[in-house]
Amino acid sequence: MIRNYLKIAWRNLVRNKVSSIINISGLAIGLACVLLIGMYVKDELGYDRFFKDANRIYRVNTHEKTGNDEFIAGHTPPPVGAALLSNFPEVESYTRIFLPGDEVIHYVDKGQRRSLTERSLLSVDSNFLQFFNYPLLAGDPKTCLNGPDDIVLTEKAAKKYFGDVSPIGKNLVFDEYAKPFTVTAVLKDLPEQSSLQFDVLQSNLGMPLVKRFNWSWIWLQMGTYVKLKPNVPNDEASIKSLEARFPAMVRVQAATAFKRLGQPFDQFIKNGGKYDISLQPLTAIHLFSQKIGSRYINQSDIKYVYIFSAVALFIMLLACVNFMNLATAQSAKRAKEVGIRKVLGSERGQLISQFIAEAFLYTVSATLIACFIVAVCLPAFNQLAAKALSLRAFFNVYTVAVLFLLVLLTTLLAGMYPAFFLTSFKPAAVLKGSADAGKTGGGFFTRNALVVFQFSVSTVLITCTIVVYKQLVFNQSKDLGFNKENVLIVANADRLGQHEESFRQELLQLPEVGGASITTGLPTQKSYTDTYKPEDEENMTAPGKDLWLSGYMVDESFVPTLKLQILEGRNFSKNFTDSASIILNETAVKQIGWSNPIGKTILYPGDQLRFKVIGVVRDFNTESLHNPISSFALFYKTSQAIHMDPAYLAVRLKPGDYQKAISQIQAKWAEFMPDNPFEYSFLDAEFDSLYRTDQTIGKVFSVFTFLSLTVACLGLLGLAMFTAERRTKEIGIRKVLGASVQNVVTMLSKDFLKLVVIASLIAFPIAWYAMNKWLEDFAYKTDISWWVFALSTGAVCAIALFTISFQSVKAALNNPVESLRSE
Repeated sequence: MIRNYLKIAWRNLVRNKVSSIINISGLAIGLACVLLIGMYVKDELGYDRFFKDANRIYRVNTHEKTGNDEFIAGHTPPPVGAALLSNFPEVESYTRIFLPGDEVIHYVDKGQRRSLTERSLLSVDSNFLQFFNYPLLAGDPKTCLNGPDDIVLTEKAAKKYFGDVSPIGKNLVFDEYAKPFTVTAVLKDLPEQSSLQFDVLQSNLGMPLVKRFNWSWIWLQMGTYVKLKPNVPNDEASIKSLEARFPAMVRVQAATAFKRLGQPFDQFIKNGGKYDISLQPLTAIHLFSQKIGSRYINQSDIKYVYIFSAVALFIMLLACVNFMNLATAQSAKRAKEVGIRKVLGSERGQLISQFIAEAFLYTVSATLIACFIVAVCLPAFNQLAAKALSLRAFFNVYTVAVLFLLVLLTTLLAGMYPAFFLTSFKPAAVLKGSADAGKTGGGFFTRNALVVFQFSVSTVLITCTIVVYKQLVFNQSKDLGFNKENVLIVANADRLGQHEESFRQELLQLPEVGGASITTGLPTQKSYTDTYKPEDEENMTAPGKDLWLSGYMVDESFVPTLKLQILEGRNFSKNFTDSASIILNETAVKQIGWSNPIGKTILYPGDQLRFKVIGVVRDFNTESLHNPISSFALFYKTSQAIHMDPAYLAVRLKPGDYQKAISQIQAKWAEFMPDNPFEYSFLDAEFDSLYRTDQTIGKVFSVFTFLSLTVACLGLLGLAMFTAERRTKEIGIRKVLGASVQNVVTMLSKDFLKLVVIASLIAFPIAWYAMNKWLEDFAYKTDISWWVFALSTGAVCAIALFTISFQSVKAALNNPVESLRSE
């Protein structure tokens, strides 16, 4: 029986070639989208689950509020791990991570000394490779980081520095320490699904900053992970119960550090401050850290998993709707077949099985094509989505089972309605010729409703795509408070040491250079953040609470080089002694509440240093537009507020031959720093990189919007063909009576265009709501203008009209004699 069903289904597929191609194409595109997005989602959900004890590992986060500033960070003070281990029996062990920044590494290659800047370096506790069971190719995870001069390389890093020679026991010289470090182990290259990514590990035992602040409960620069004992419940309620006991421990442990700052911990809390720690599951870090600041984690956003999953579902539904529409549109052709088979004794259940068999044949054919599309398009999809998905991961037992289930669901979804609809005809009505549900009745209404659904989905996707790109353009064009164009960033400026000013002066002699500044930080780069206390409370409109203040140490050329705007007071100057001076931004002044900030002082409790406000700079963005401008300060280069060496040289280039300017700067660098690599970037490009995820989302969204339109248009083309075929005689009569080609095309098109307009009206509120939710992630955002909806409606109408016009014009140009000959 099944064989007979499939044989008849095959004959119908071959007989109706055009509708079969449309159906199979739509289903293949839909299934390919589902498979590609399914691979993406599976990859995103799989982060960090390969670790042996992943379900027992948690990151410790810090929740702090100082004054009006509040944040959650994936960083902690250094003593937190030890305190948790000693105070809570549920904790089995802990390990810590520190991000030391870029390091120039010297090594010998084929007898020649070479240098590279290593940007993927972590400093970790000695038990790191026991805590996280990354597989080793060589070395002992228990002892490889026990010495202060021990380092571990990944397989990729080992090949980079030593080629095919075993690196074990060999040395690399770190420029910052001017001493060799010994390679003690080699790791297999890290899985892509690791939220921690690095190429070189060094031991915290040899990290001066970690040793210096190992006591401090206010130095939030360590990443701390804890592993709970196997018998500890890891459900949310149990973890919340454990976290509820943390504040009492923090109050005791942090008291000394806060007292050293001149403010008792209890007083800090009484003044409205907050200082808590919490646990975040390791497997949740990658997708659920949007509001948690972290500098060393490869993180994404769960909302994009939801968005892409919804897009895949809707494209699949569009393909199934095509199948349903085309099947019901052919009801006039299939009605007599159904009537005769019923007269000859076929039961309705047998006829339903026949139509389900046809849907199954279409789906299987589409699935095979979809698998081919996935294999061909996967490299392009990887590039588009910034992934490294492989076909090896695609072809496994799990995927085959999901694929089989997907085929069954698609068969039922696409085939059930046509099967029940077509088998509902009464034989007598069919054989009398009065059962054409393509003209009237429930089938007509349902088919129109499905078309509206298709184009509603397409309009939503088009509108969302336009808004995403509108925001990306806004990111590029917004006034950031400084001029980011033509600013060259030279890294490793701290290596210049006492020669930094001489080098800067040499650059200023170049005709292509319009300005140069040496600084500890730049917009998009790192800044130093700490707690300060405004002292002058007279005429303040806000209470004199602690101020969470980020800042750079800069020279007097920083403001003119970046073209910042001084609103009040003055810039730093060599004509003054500015080591105890500070320039605040507008946000800091507003937060403090000063009406006249010039001459006021701010206290740094850590070292009991006082800084006099000499200027107010216009607010400028140091981070992406996702984040609001925070309180910010500029300290002079001789200040003792920030214990950091100047790491960057910002060079403003004059418009012209930029490559020539870069070559000349590189030549100067080689004169001063022959053993250090010259590495540069442009400030505008660094800002662009902050929106890489948003740009990726925009590109992926555009592709799937195009595919959804393709599927919808395939269905619309098929419906237009059957509409024209059903109205062939009507068109012939109209032409005989004098109707023009334009009249006929308008007649055939207007009904479809009405449906498209209705679809747009339904889509607008959905798209508006979705994009408003997406834009909530931006502190500074574009508006959703009326023309966005007008443009999306116009685009959908134009695409629909273009699709319909092929068949409409063809029908209008047919000779009426041919269409009326049978009469």
